[in-house]
Amino acid sequence: MNKIILVTLILTLFGCSTEQIKNASNSYSSPTESSVVRQHATLSVNIQDEKNAEDTLLPRISRYLKQGVASWYGPGFHGKKTATGEIFDMYAMTAAHKTLPIPSYAQVTNLINHRSIIVRINDRGPFVGNKEVDLSYAAAKNLDLGEGNSSAIEIKAISPKQALPKIQQLAATQAKQVFLQVGSFGTAKKALELKNKIAASNLPLADIRSSTYKKSTLYKVQIGPIKSTVNANELNQQLAEIGIIDTQFVTESNLSQSTRVTM
Repeated sequence: MNKIILVTLILTLFGCSTEQIKNASNSYSSPTESSVVRQHATLSVNIQDEKNAEDTLLPRISRYLKQGVASWYGPGFHGKKTATGEIFDMYAMTAAHKTLPIPSYAQVTNLINHRSIIVRINDRGPFVGNKEVDLSYAAAKNLDLGEGNSSAIEIKAISPKQALPKIQQLAATQAKQVFLQVGSFGTAKKALELKNKIAASNLPLADIRSSTYKKSTLYKVQIGPIKSTVNANELNQQLAEIGIIDTQFVTESNLSQSTRVTM
């Protein structure tokens, strides 16, 4: 059972008010396609691979600690597929790394202002310069990288079991709540189909939230707020029984870039 839970505990953060950010470059200069080189490839992952990864990768992952330079990416890739095959959301707390397994999780600390965040590694990169990690727009904003495109950081890999308590701890300092995101789609129809599938299984009701940048809109299906680790484990196990295993945790602070969709 624990192995199933580890498969399903896939986290990421973003937030929960009705205010939508219309311009993602309020405090950053938007990267251009020529300034950021990215490689996207679909990664095929099955349950057995994840079970093996639990036994062989987690000890090595948890020892990864390195200082370096972080850059960020967003507008040019919003709505496109990441190396995991999922859709990249510039408003989600995610990151790209060259060597850490995907998906996995890491704590990133800004060495200038000492702010820390938890990100989900779901892409490969950076491929320009000698940078350690590429952060999503939301992750860079929460880390307060500043006006430039890069900053000195420390990245520490953490296990899925460590990620939720750390996310809850960071959310508590801002009086925020944590939600479980069970899917993200480029069309409202697919999001509604997943919401109805969850409802038909007598699971907690899910909400659909959307975020838009330029002409690209993502529809995210979320359940919550999540009250405890036990609650999260039970919910993930129930979702796994109906074939939903790619879940991630998100917080209200980043949901401020999305709006609730009524269908």
